Amino acid sequence: MSNSDDSPTGAARRRDWRPVRVLTAAVFALAGLIFVTSFNTAKGTDIRSDASMLKLSDLIQERNGKNKELGDSTAAVRRDVDALAQRDGGVTKKEDAGLKALEKSAGTQKLSGSAVSVTLDDAPPNTTANPGYPEPQPNDLVIHQQDLQAVVNALWQGGAKGIKVMDQRLITTSAVRCVGNTLLLQGRVYSPPYKVTAVGNPDKLKRALTASPAIQNYLQYVKAYGLGWKVDDDQAVTLPGYSGTVDLHYAGPVG
Repeated sequence: MSNSDDSPTGAARRRDWRPVRVLTAAVFALAGLIFVTSFNTAKGTDIRSDASMLKLSDLIQERNGKNKELGDSTAAVRRDVDALAQRDGGVTKKEDAGLKALEKSAGTQKLSGSAVSVTLDDAPPNTTANPGYPEPQPNDLVIHQQDLQAVVNALWQGGAKGIKVMDQRLITTSAVRCVGNTLLLQGRVYSPPYKVTAVGNPDKLKRALTASPAIQNYLQYVKAYGLGWKVDDDQAVTLPGYSGTVDLHYAGPVG
């Protein structure tokens, strides 16, 4: 009987096992490479808990702070420009009065007077429905963009001379937007409760709030799920002048 190593079957068996040994070695080599790469990437720390990796909320707060600094800087430059413009002897008293009237209408100057303030807030944690109402969905318990917009629109409808949301004056190009459960307004981010303040005739402003169908719908959720709603008379309020950019950006045809 011949030796099995010299037989065709023995030779075939060696050829069958050789690729397996090579594949096994390759798997171990790849595993080692992955381990080394992971170690070098983490640099000896837990990647998931590395404090150097900012969470999205941290990034938003950081950008919010920078936007506030830029806004303050813009306001300071605008004051300097206004001061220089007032020193220009080429402007007549009539032209100067017309310019001040335009600035007042545009919302770039401070505005004082009697006011009404409206505060909206999310429902308290672990809220359940009041008797007679269905159990709430998550969207039923938070302030939405249309809720804030309804208040702003009603106040304008009620003859407001000027409005601020939180600490910012609104102008004709202002947009009230909500992203998730936060308010994004002119580059700044705010969390509830949201306060809207309008200078004008308090009685007319409150009547406009009551007459708004959108606000009446919101008040149903206040009654059902405890969303926040508060209307206050403010005897003497001074709204800040808008200090951001007033440049208009629009699309145009190409070519």
